[in-house]
Amino acid sequence: MSDAFHNNEARLTFTGRVRSMRYAFNGIRIMLASQHNAWLHAAASLLVLCVGLFFRLSAAEWCWIILAVISVWTAEALNTAFEFLTDVASPNFHPLAAKAKDVAAGAVLITAIGSVLIGLMIFSPHIYLYLKTEWLPR
Repeated sequence: MSDAFHNNEARLTFTGRVRSMRYAFNGIRIMLASQHNAWLHAAASLLVLCVGLFFRLSAAEWCWIILAVISVWTAEALNTAFEFLTDVASPNFHPLAAKAKDVAAGAVLITAIGSVLIGLMIFSPHIYLYLKTEWLPR
């Protein structure tokens, strides 16, 4: 067999997978340490989790909520990586680098708006029912 096969086979070890996970967790740590918006996403994620537990969402509702939350986190992580790469490629200001960063940030905004819409669709009936039964006069 070829040397390339053996090199790839050697990389598919348990210790290699553990090392990859360590790098991935380090990437999350770097994102949280360097991006203020990541803290906003963390607060929003925690709030959505608490509200979802309060309203005892169904499994199907949780699937949509998890998908929405994870999509925002993924977009933020990719945006962070894109910003770092752009800074390496263009350490001095360049209008195209600025446009690239703006587009990547726009992708996060699009994802966040979509996630808010999913959240409204999931939580609105629960909030309405709660207000109707607990707060409005009978």
